[in-house]
Amino acid sequence: MKFGLPEDVANCIINAAEEVISGKLDSHFPLVVFQTGSGTQTNMNTNEVISNRGMEIYGESNKGKKLKIHPNDHVNKSQSSNDTFPTGMHVAVLIDLNKYLLPILRNLELTLSKKVKEFEKIIKIGRTHLQDATPLTLGQEFSGYHCQIVNNINHISENIKFVKQLAQGGTAVGTGLNTPKNFDNLIAQQISKETGLEFETNPNKFESLATKDALTHLSGSLNSLATSLYKIASDIKILSTELLELQTSNIDILEEVLCSSVQVMGNHTAVTVGSKIYYI
Repeated sequence: MKFGLPEDVANCIINAAEEVISGKLDSHFPLVVFQTGSGTQTNMNTNEVISNRGMEIYGESNKGKKLKIHPNDHVNKSQSSNDTFPTGMHVAVLIDLNKYLLPILRNLELTLSKKVKEFEKIIKIGRTHLQDATPLTLGQEFSGYHCQIVNNINHISENIKFVKQLAQGGTAVGTGLNTPKNFDNLIAQQISKETGLEFETNPNKFESLATKDALTHLSGSLNSLATSLYKIASDIKILSTELLELQTSNIDILEEVLCSSVQVMGNHTAVTVGSKIYYI
C-alpha cells in the first residue's frame, strides 16, 4: 500500500495470505518440490491461490478472470520467484536457527560444561585406536566434546551476518526492475518487524540471486556440527558398550544422533550441488 497498491485490494491479499500461512488452503498447492531451480511454478501457484481467495474475500465470485485482484499485477507486484524464493529461504533458516538449533546447542554446551566439572577428578586411560596410551581425566576428555560444541556454535553464529541479507527487491536478475525506490530496504525492515529478527537488504542483488553461497556456507557449518555430534555420540557409545567405562541410560538416543548426523551430511551434499543456480 505504501507504493500505490489500492488499500481494498491489498487488504484482501493480506487476508488471503494469512489463510495460506495458517494452512487453511494447503489443498490448493498440489505441486511437488522438484521443478525449475527458481521455483517459478510454486511462486505462481501461490499468486493464483492468493488472487482467487482474495477475490472471494473481495466479494467477486467470477474467479479465473482476475478482474479485481490479478495474480501477477497485484499479488506478485514488484517481485519475482528469483528473489522471493531466496528471501523465503533466508528468513526461514534464520527463524529456525534462533528458535530451535542455537538454543538446543547452548543447552548441550551447558550440559557438557557441567560434566567437565563433574568428571574433573576421575582418572582414566586415554586411547588411540582403542589402544591404551596415557592417563587423563574424564573431565579432560569431555572438555574436548565441550569445546567442539562451543566452536560449532561460533561457526554457525558467524554465518548469520550473511543469512540475514535478503535478495528481495532484486526481481528477475538483480537489477531491481519494476520495484519502487527503496522497496528493498523497506521490505527488509518490515520482515524484521514481523519476525523480531534483524534482516537487511543484500547490497549486491546479483550475488544473492545468482548464488546460494550464504546458505551453502551455513550448510557447511551444519555439516561440521554433524561430524562433531557423530564423533561424540560414537565415542560415548563405545565407552558405554564395548569398554564399559560409562553408564548410559539409553543407547538408542546415541543411535538417533548418529542417524541424524548422517542425514545432515547427506543434506549438505544436496545443498552443495543445488547452490549453483543458472542465472547468468
